[in-house]
Amino acid sequence: MSSGPERKLFGTDGVRGVANQFPMTCETALTLGRAVAHQAQHGEHRHRILIGKDTRLSCYMLEMAFASGVCSMGVDALLIGPLPTPAIAYLTRTMRADAGVVISASHNPYQDNGIKIFARDGFKLPDEQEAELERLMDDDEVGGIRPTREQVGKAFRIDDARGRYIVALKSSFPDDLDLTGLTIVIDCAHGAAYKVAPTVLEELGADVIPVGVSPNGRNINDRCGALHPNNVAAVVREYGADVGIALDGDADRVILVDERGRVVDGDIMLAIAARDLEAAGRLRQKTLVTTVMSNLALDRAMGDLGVQVHRTQVGDRYVVEAMRERGCSLGGESSGHVIFLDHATTGDGMVAALSILAVMQRKKARLSQLTDIMTLYPQSLLSVPVKHKPPLEEVAAVQAAIAEVERALAGDGRVMVRYSGTELKARVLVEGPERAAVESSATAIADAIQRALG
Repeated sequence: MSSGPERKLFGTDGVRGVANQFPMTCETALTLGRAVAHQAQHGEHRHRILIGKDTRLSCYMLEMAFASGVCSMGVDALLIGPLPTPAIAYLTRTMRADAGVVISASHNPYQDNGIKIFARDGFKLPDEQEAELERLMDDDEVGGIRPTREQVGKAFRIDDARGRYIVALKSSFPDDLDLTGLTIVIDCAHGAAYKVAPTVLEELGADVIPVGVSPNGRNINDRCGALHPNNVAAVVREYGADVGIALDGDADRVILVDERGRVVDGDIMLAIAARDLEAAGRLRQKTLVTTVMSNLALDRAMGDLGVQVHRTQVGDRYVVEAMRERGCSLGGESSGHVIFLDHATTGDGMVAALSILAVMQRKKARLSQLTDIMTLYPQSLLSVPVKHKPPLEEVAAVQAAIAEVERALAGDGRVMVRYSGTELKARVLVEGPERAAVESSATAIADAIQRALG
């Protein structure tokens, strides 16, 4: 589960930070744009890089800086405006662009921003290529490439990008089914899917109650969306809706809510989808790929189906890499990244939601009836701000706290402690049979981290 070569700018999901502060400055965006344009040039054709974004205020600034870097290398920039991260992956591949770039900090607050990069095949770059990009940013030879006259790149607005992605989402839904008769609440987190998600559901026949669809540049992910599913749960209960869908700011993850207002996370969605695909003979390799953070109950539920579970390090791109290496069709994370490789090259919140809705409609079942496939172990997941990130195995006080909790669990549960790949935070996960014990154990470890590193 190694994360590959050391990278200074790139974390588990691109470059991320406070907008207009290093590393998320215009200077970094411009230099990275030049490096991506250089790396993406293969063959003799006119090269093009697709650039999308979410709805946060700083996206205009960083989009222009990145596009300037691309054009300065003699490569054209295709600007598609606010669209979900998976839309950029899809359009990069189908429009035959040489690379795709997303200006987004995903589920982070609006003051943050980030840059994620897709290769021409629509898959995220592996660690080795990200490390190479960092090297190219400091390469004097690349810095000296300055095309002039007609060789300078152009920037184009792509006006039909949204429509192309809407068609792709609808094509992922079975032709013999529709959503007629369902009332669906969709919370777009004032983010990139604020137009496409309600449109897709409406065109498939659902009665749609949209919330979180009024972005102002500052309200993305603000007490709404996948990080705050209780909001959509309240609307589901208020209107007596059949299901709620909560996307995050760039719509690559989703959390569902059943008709009773109960949250359905990524692990449960994976279990439902795996059971459906296995029954249809379409779960390739009879294997589900997930991360070390997924609930132990998922392993038990899959065991009952004769399905293997393969775990990777945290990060949906590591899940995708393992799926491709092993020839698997389904994978994801408990956080709501769910990947159907038959339909998408990355986590796609709407593809995942539509897949579960299709199971509901085919079986004429409510979502609450489908969730009986597993009962989650109680988990406590805490985030602890840290000032620096020394190797955790070298922090004696933290290791002592972890060892004490593991002794108490006596093998009936687990402990995971790791650093965030995108923030100065440590993540603490404790899982076990008793909720009170799990919560107190997670707090004890978090307190040890705070004392040692806070």
